[in-house]
Amino acid sequence: MINRAIIIVLDGFGVGELPDASKYKDEGSNTLRGIYNNSNLKLPNMKKLGLYNIDGIGIEEKEEHPIGMYGKAIEQSDGKNSPVGHWEISGYIQHPAFTTYPNAFPKKLIDEFLNETGLKGILCNEVGSGTEILKRFGEEHIKTGHPIIYTSADSVFQIAAHEEVIPINKLYEICKVARKILDKPEYNVGTVIARPFIGTNSENFTRTYNRKDFESTKFGKTMLDVISENGKDVIAIGKIEDLFSGRGITKAIHTQGNEDGIEKTLEELKKNTSGLIFTNLVDFDMLYGHRNNIEGYKKALEYFDSKLPELISNLKDDDLLIITADHGNDPSTISTDHSREYIPILMYRKNMNEGKNIGIRKTYADISATVLKELGLDKLENGTAI
Repeated sequence: MINRAIIIVLDGFGVGELPDASKYKDEGSNTLRGIYNNSNLKLPNMKKLGLYNIDGIGIEEKEEHPIGMYGKAIEQSDGKNSPVGHWEISGYIQHPAFTTYPNAFPKKLIDEFLNETGLKGILCNEVGSGTEILKRFGEEHIKTGHPIIYTSADSVFQIAAHEEVIPINKLYEICKVARKILDKPEYNVGTVIARPFIGTNSENFTRTYNRKDFESTKFGKTMLDVISENGKDVIAIGKIEDLFSGRGITKAIHTQGNEDGIEKTLEELKKNTSGLIFTNLVDFDMLYGHRNNIEGYKKALEYFDSKLPELISNLKDDDLLIITADHGNDPSTISTDHSREYIPILMYRKNMNEGKNIGIRKTYADISATVLKELGLDKLENGTAI
């Protein structure tokens, strides 16, 4: 039994293509190995927990005596993005998939969006990389005031706007209107994303941490609901609150990137809480995976690894630490989209006698099943406790 679980999601840190990767055109994706093979990656502390001992990891640098429990999990949900990944970690499996728009959004949807928001026009309406789209349309946006609308391989409706052209609160209001429209079964979009940016021209446009995700609320019961309903804490750090639309969360802490997220997690570890601390570290995905920045991803992983001893030293005797991911985002491939991959599971608690290989789990939901069992709470339908 434990008093508190700490789950840290390294957003986009997959460990190898899933058996159905071809369905998503992700054959050959392996985020960890892609970085490892193309840089001088050093992760001594995650290695010590057993990261490189995970079955089929494809890295020969094994730990002789790992101190953690280690394995990987298969995604059962339809999709490969943060909402469905986090939902499955938390015990809900998404079926069927949200609708994607590989040929951009239909005119009927855009017309409805313009009518409901009162906007005079939009720019872009394409599928593509956000950074490239900003370069192409950012200056025109500043001149016209029209928001930039685009999508990706995921089910997302992204709205980019310069913070001095469309203020943050106005952008969020536009996103809320879009969310209501896109909840309709005929559109069925998973996520509306506010993508604010700053800068003066195409050479220096930069997206900011004022990004906000507006998720579909059409997901079932999760471990967050179970834990909070039983009077325990559910502390959401990073974009967790957005991913769960605030449901089942007793305290939300928003962050300005990985370093801030790690520090906020350390602050919460030092408090006498019970239940769950749930942290998302978004930079791996947002800043490095989507931009095919191997070196940046490497440095971010090494920074997290360097902070791991401090995180572990602040664990209480009845805490359980779980390090995992929500999907892949291999920066070594041509694609700039998420990839359909296994996620790693590293588990640690003080006074563990020895490490253990937990093998290949059939669903991400084994994480929530484990947390609920260890907290002495009723399990959900999905998942088997480790």
